[in-house]
Amino acid sequence: MKHLYIPLLALAFCGGASAQLRLPSLGLSPSLGPLDNLRRPAQQLADRIDLPDLRALRLDTVGRLLREHPDVLEADPRGEPIVRAEILAWSPSAAGLDAARAAGLRVLREERFEELGQNLVVLGVPAGGLTAALLERLRALDPEGHYDFNHVYTGSGGVAPAQASGQGAPASATGSAAGAGVANARVGLVDSGVDGGHPALRGATIRSWGCDAPHPDAHGTAVAALMVGRDGRFHGALPGAQLYAADIYCANPAGGSAAQIAAALGWLAREQVAVINLSLVGPPNQALERIVAAMLARGHLLVAAVGNDGPAAPPLYPASYPGVVGVTAVDRRNQPLPEAARGPQVQFAAPGNNMVSASPGEPSYRAVRGTSFAAPLVAGLLAPALTRPDRVRAREALAALARQAGDGTTVSNTLGYGIVGADLRIDPARLR
Repeated sequence: MKHLYIPLLALAFCGGASAQLRLPSLGLSPSLGPLDNLRRPAQQLADRIDLPDLRALRLDTVGRLLREHPDVLEADPRGEPIVRAEILAWSPSAAGLDAARAAGLRVLREERFEELGQNLVVLGVPAGGLTAALLERLRALDPEGHYDFNHVYTGSGGVAPAQASGQGAPASATGSAAGAGVANARVGLVDSGVDGGHPALRGATIRSWGCDAPHPDAHGTAVAALMVGRDGRFHGALPGAQLYAADIYCANPAGGSAAQIAAALGWLAREQVAVINLSLVGPPNQALERIVAAMLARGHLLVAAVGNDGPAAPPLYPASYPGVVGVTAVDRRNQPLPEAARGPQVQFAAPGNNMVSASPGEPSYRAVRGTSFAAPLVAGLLAPALTRPDRVRAREALAALARQAGDGTTVSNTLGYGIVGADLRIDPARLR
């Protein structure tokens, strides 16, 4: 079966994903009130939040999205969603641009990354032209260049819908959420919109980028809270850190494209944010690969979810690019999720099921599942050790976390160096 990638964060997570996932809501109260207001036994609730396998979500949704938005989306030859009639050129030469014009393409826009010494040009396909055919021709005309589709990327996790009846509150995680250096820590997020007014994020320092107006989304809010959130007994991995949040979707069906990811990374490079979380997955892309390599060479740490297409699925990106910190997810028994990817791209494992995080609206805390929600915990653990991009310190931070996870040298395709952040899980089974 072909594995497809869809822009779920732009559309499906805004209500549609909840219906597709058919996930049970926790029914947590908007505020973290007394524990005795739970209306059903804690163990029954704990059993209900062992959320279903996420692998079918993409396959169930991709056809509908492509059918509903043919004006802005199309499929590449492998069935992967791309922005219609756009081709990306990474730092093209003058000869390459001449070749593009000769092929009938026109320059739509350009993004310059001064800190990286690179630029990205978005080329437009003429009316009636075939994107795939023109990409093939451009590559033949300029074989030394780097050209690709403007692929669309999706989140790698699910958030429970708001169909609640009971009330309760997430129990506190054991251990300390904030270590030394948190006051100076900064962490970046490339995702969907963050609800900065949520109780878990109201006290956080958040710098936003990407949209003309806020577009809070369940996925981006949950990931942000798992990094820097704090609300009574709920906390993320690094409460007190500054969050630099890039919304690459802006409620646009063509959101989450490789060009938007590159622009977000360029902003974070300008802001000198060293540790960046990308809970996004999709196909390989030459433009994305190039900017990832440039960021890593500059001393940034990119933390990415490995995805939920299953252990036998092809690798997903950006987690599978060399040097990216790929993160998988485990349940409350420290067992890997059955849908989580396996392979050499896995460097660490962290909680990604049987847990809650913040969500816009009511209830304000919901069950989450997927590698999307493990990655921000790892990013939060790494951020205090790397306050500015630095290649040497980045290697040291990774080595220290590897020693925390295990012996620092043994690596498996299932859990990488091992499990970290187990004490950061806000597990509904602890409700009393």
